[in-house]
Amino acid sequence: MDDKTVLGRIHGLVDEEHKLRQQLGRGEINSDEEHARLKELEEALDQCWDLLRRRRAAREVGNDPDAEQAHSTGEVENYLQ
Repeated sequence: MDDKTVLGRIHGLVDEEHKLRQQLGRGEINSDEEHARLKELEEALDQCWDLLRRRRAAREVGNDPDAEQAHSTGEVENYLQ
């Protein structure tokens, strides 16, 4: 996955987040549904941003950014613990 693809995925996830909030506002989904999906979106966004940062770091030190793979959601979400 190249940087452009990762950024495209990020933009798609942000768009979906906005749509969820609109659906909640229109009463099309309830807050439990919104919260569950938002949690998934936040985790996916964290994963994408992590991959993008690691690709950029690899490039800066002369390594192949394409060698970087997305880390698992659990690994990304537990970096600070």
